[in-house]
Amino acid sequence: MRHKRKGRFANIPEGQTSPLESAVHSRDGTTMDMVKEAIEHKQVRLAYQPVVSAKDTKKPVFYEGLIRVLDETGRVIPAKDFMGAVAHTDLGRQLDCLALELGLHTLGTQPTIRLSINMSGRSIGYSRWMNSFRRGLKRWPDIADRLILEISESSVNELPEIVADFMDDLQLQGVSFALDDYGAGKTSFRVFKDFYFDILKLDGQFTKNIHTDSENQIIAKSIAFLGNQFDIYTVAGRVETPKDAEVLRDLGFDCLQGFLFGSPSVTPPWKEKKKNKSAA
Repeated sequence: MRHKRKGRFANIPEGQTSPLESAVHSRDGTTMDMVKEAIEHKQVRLAYQPVVSAKDTKKPVFYEGLIRVLDETGRVIPAKDFMGAVAHTDLGRQLDCLALELGLHTLGTQPTIRLSINMSGRSIGYSRWMNSFRRGLKRWPDIADRLILEISESSVNELPEIVADFMDDLQLQGVSFALDDYGAGKTSFRVFKDFYFDILKLDGQFTKNIHTDSENQIIAKSIAFLGNQFDIYTVAGRVETPKDAEVLRDLGFDCLQGFLFGSPSVTPPWKEKKKNKSAA
C-alpha cells in the first residue's frame, strides 16, 4: 500500500498556514494592492501586439490589446504578473472594463485598424462593462465591425450558455469573437459545433518550437483543418522563430502572432508616427 508522502510542512497544526502558503498570500495581497492603486490613479495601459497574415508576415491583420498596469515607479507590469491574483475578483472585472474602454477609444481614433481585447466570461453580467460598450458605440457607431473580443476556452467551459447568448447578441451588432488559448486547459471539439467563433487562437504550448515537434505538428494541422472546415480564422500564437512561422504557414494557419513579429508595446506604430511628427 502506497503511503502519502510527508512534506516539510506535514506537522503544521490544523488551521495554521505553511510558510509557503503565507508567502503566496502575501504576494497576492501585494499584487492586489498594486493593481488597486493603478486603477485608482488611472495608471492602466494597453500594450499592442500585431497579428500578421501567415502568407505576408509584414502585414498586420489586427492588433491584440493587452492590459498593463504601472507600478509606483512607472514600470509597465505585464498581465501574467498580476492577472492570476485578481482574475476572480472585482479588480479583474474593473480591468476588463478599462481594457474595453481603452480599446474602443483606440478604434475610434484609429479608423484603419482592427483590435482584439481580452475579457473574462465573468464580466458578461458586469453592468459597467456593457455600459462602457454602449457608450463607446454611441460615440463611434462604426467601430463594432473592427472590434474583436477574445474569450478564453476556460471561460467558455465554465459558462457555456451565458457566453453563447452574449456572443449571439454582440455578433448581431457586428462584433467578432476569438476563442483564446485553445488547448490550454480542458479542450473540447464542441466549440466548433455549439459556438460561432470567428477566430480561434491555438495555445502557444502547441506552436513554440513546432519545427522540431512532429506530434505538435499533427495537432496543429488538425486544428488548422477544422478551422478551415468551419470557416473560422486560425491564429497560431507564441511564434518566435522563422522556422516555426514557415511550418505553421504550411500547416494551414491564417495568421501568426508572437515576438518574431513584434512584442506587445504601449507605443504602437500609430503612436510612433504621431510622436515623430511632433518631434519634427
